[in-house]
Amino acid sequence: MQRLRLLLLFAIGAWLLSACAATTVPGAAPGHAAQPHPAWAFEASDIPVDRAFRFGRLANGMRYVIRPNANPAGTVLVRFEFAVGSLDEGADERGYAHFTEHMAFNGSTHLAEGEMVRLMERHGLAFGSDNNASTAFRTTTYMLDLPRNDRALVDLSLMMMREIASELTFSPEAVGRARGVVLAELRERNTWALRNRIDKARFLHPAALHPRRFPIGDAEVLQAATAERLKAFWAREYLPEKATLIVIGDVDPATVEADIVARFASWRPAARAEPQPGAGPVDAADGGRTGIHLHQALSERITASHHGPWIRGPDTIAERKERLLRRIGYAIVNRRLTRIARQPDPPFRDAGFGTGEVFRAGRTTNLIVDTVDGAWRKGLIAAAGEYRRARAFGFSQAEVDEQVAAIRADVENAAASARTRSHAALLRTVFDLLRDDVVPSTPRSVLARFRAFAPRITAGRVFAAMQREAVPLDDPLLRFEGRKQPQGGEPAIREAWDEAMRLPVEPGAPATTPTFAYTSFGTPGTIVSDRREPALGIRELRFANGVMLNLKRTRIERGRVWVRVNLDGGGMLATRDNPLAVNMVRVLPVGGLGRHTRDELQSILAGHTINVGISSRPETFVSSARTTPRDLELQLQVYAAMITDPGYRREGEIQYRLNINHFFAQRNATPSSALANAIGGILSDDDPRFTLQPQQDYRDLTFEKLRRDLADRFAHGAIEIAIVGDVRESEAIAAVARTFGALPAREPAFGAYEAQRARPFTSDRSPRVLRHTGPADQALLRLTWPTRDDGDPVETLGLRLLQRVVLIKLTESLRGSLGKTYTPEAASSPSRFWRGFGTFGIAVAVDVREVRATRAAIAQALTQLREAPVSDDLFRRAREPLIESHTNALKTNLGWLGLVDRAQSEPDEIDRHRRAVSRLRALGPQDVEALARRYLDPATPVDVLVLPQGVEPPSEG
Repeated sequence: MQRLRLLLLFAIGAWLLSACAATTVPGAAPGHAAQPHPAWAFEASDIPVDRAFRFGRLANGMRYVIRPNANPAGTVLVRFEFAVGSLDEGADERGYAHFTEHMAFNGSTHLAEGEMVRLMERHGLAFGSDNNASTAFRTTTYMLDLPRNDRALVDLSLMMMREIASELTFSPEAVGRARGVVLAELRERNTWALRNRIDKARFLHPAALHPRRFPIGDAEVLQAATAERLKAFWAREYLPEKATLIVIGDVDPATVEADIVARFASWRPAARAEPQPGAGPVDAADGGRTGIHLHQALSERITASHHGPWIRGPDTIAERKERLLRRIGYAIVNRRLTRIARQPDPPFRDAGFGTGEVFRAGRTTNLIVDTVDGAWRKGLIAAAGEYRRARAFGFSQAEVDEQVAAIRADVENAAASARTRSHAALLRTVFDLLRDDVVPSTPRSVLARFRAFAPRITAGRVFAAMQREAVPLDDPLLRFEGRKQPQGGEPAIREAWDEAMRLPVEPGAPATTPTFAYTSFGTPGTIVSDRREPALGIRELRFANGVMLNLKRTRIERGRVWVRVNLDGGGMLATRDNPLAVNMVRVLPVGGLGRHTRDELQSILAGHTINVGISSRPETFVSSARTTPRDLELQLQVYAAMITDPGYRREGEIQYRLNINHFFAQRNATPSSALANAIGGILSDDDPRFTLQPQQDYRDLTFEKLRRDLADRFAHGAIEIAIVGDVRESEAIAAVARTFGALPAREPAFGAYEAQRARPFTSDRSPRVLRHTGPADQALLRLTWPTRDDGDPVETLGLRLLQRVVLIKLTESLRGSLGKTYTPEAASSPSRFWRGFGTFGIAVAVDVREVRATRAAIAQALTQLREAPVSDDLFRRAREPLIESHTNALKTNLGWLGLVDRAQSEPDEIDRHRRAVSRLRALGPQDVEALARRYLDPATPVDVLVLPQGVEPPSEG
């Protein structure tokens, strides 16, 4: 539900959509034609755009956006977006937009079928992560992440996009092979979650177009699609007027612009562009209907909805002020709902209120209530009461001030880091412009406007703005989703809503915000060791109490600092006798701190960039945050308090049990979830540390038990802190000295846990069959081999190369040639934590009728790999993306954090990183072949097949 509220807030429309963005005035580019209407939304807006962008439009109507940017340095993002999606399909073309996207990689005038992917792999782009595409209701987007900015690679990417624009061939043979992949993707995506989403869209908008045009398409239509009809759809829709090319990265914009003009100016439309069909209609008069949708995997939820017309105007300064006021209003209501959900005995698990746009066809106001099974009535009445309280009495200025403080922090942070925004952040602002006409302006101008407007943000103005947009939930649409029929059915749901509307409401009690209680941890610590690691310049310090601190100052992100705290213990505390020792750690923050509830912390920390979280890794407890220099010490205070005085409150236990109930209800709902929940026990011969335990064992866990299990490690365990980013070393050291450095003495090193390091791998090679409760045509085959731990860095890299080679071969055979699957997977996992333990796994989702053929195809691919030389081309395509990945690893703060966080306790990781590229270059095809012969015997894997309930395993005769 936290994600729900975020989605609601984004749908509300936002001042901050440009606060983290930049946009520019179009440059005068060759080939431009005079346009009778604005080519860009900012041309009709009073919001100044970021002049670092270069916008242009060719005479044929194609637009382009170029933005020079050096974060990450030496890399480039290229995107080609068409204003073409599933809404453009006719009733007999459902799925054509998505099918066409697949055909873009399957043959064009100058690139044979499959050659586009192979060509990019040779240049270091991995298919799926660096080279991909997506289709939505309104858009189709082609994506290339270039690991280098050399002129040849950028030009190659433009050539490929030009092929997609006008040179696709749609050979019948290629269409036939791609059809199997498209149908496989449809089969894999046919989950309870997608079916619920479709049902919801049809319930809310029964007469609208979009519920009948989900991008995944229709199986019968896709089966009948011909090369001629697909090509006709492409020719009709892929027109210059609908296309925008985006290049963001470490490039010279004038050079890129000239290359774009040279390649695309000759593109001539094959047809006249027609307006995209509307997604609606959205019926503002629709109300009073009630619906129920059931599935075993669905947690209980009721949504009250009402529609209204689309009212968002052009993106102007006045409109943004209005949207900001609305955003604050919705946030206050959601804050109140969250406060209720955090009570010791809450009426609902979570709830959210907001208004979202239905494309540009209308708007819908929703009150969404998540409850435990059977508690829907109580939850609905409580949430509806809070909604009514807000409508009746408005907001307090204190509530407004809390939200304004949070927004102020976001805006100030964005302005501070404006000069070092990432390619991805800038790309998001371009998509906001293309898809929603949001004018990107510089973060500094956003900050200036915010500061000027903030003093005029009053409770009355916020309430009035929210009321202007929020559609009153009078006689709303009511939709129930869950595992079992609500008692009384639809009439009972309507009756509960009507009762909630009749109950009296009174003003709520004002909330108070206490002073933060964790500002002093004792006498600041003294430094007993201070050295600078010579290879990468990481500063390594140790305090007198044993706390280790690793520092790396970077300028990759101005005004941003990453913090990670590692505390000894983690999964090593789980034993065969106590396998669930740390299972509740992730919900520990729900209990807040000893002297502050989680709700109080939210108010205390408003206006600060702070994370409150902790998780368990195999050998450490970890807390990670992206904060700012001004909030660094506060972040450290929060983390130090979490270790020294965690809040073992009942609220956390309740949240944990609710999550456990939901988890077990949906654990076998899909093939992948059924496999994930069983594979650990299968591979370990049911070692309880790696095996799903009975549900009641989880329900019996308490915070009191967790306190006992964690007490020693939280009090004495070794601590290693990493700080990476734009902060002075002296300031970071002083902040750590006043927090973690002031704690009582800690153990000087992380525990060896020798008795815990053994992890078995089963000797039982008999085939296993698991069952899922999803559609009857879905099967998942997983083959697993034991390998080794990662003690040998060269062999670890060799196994990664083997993984890439296997993945390419399976993709080309199972996906490309046979069309049996959408996403074959291969993974090498040599363990850092378990002595001698590692796995190599292959997983393929297929139709139940294709299991035997899939097994045979995998065996054939592995036999070839073990017996025949790996071609130089295949080896290059596997190796180059790995080399580029290592080359670019330290161009982001997250990349640095991965090395800095354990620099003192795991110094060998630094040496591994420095030598990775040279070691990869020293490996050859023969090394991959040797590893395949050593580990991947087609006759010896642990074979696990996940089938639907009631479907017999295929005979192997």
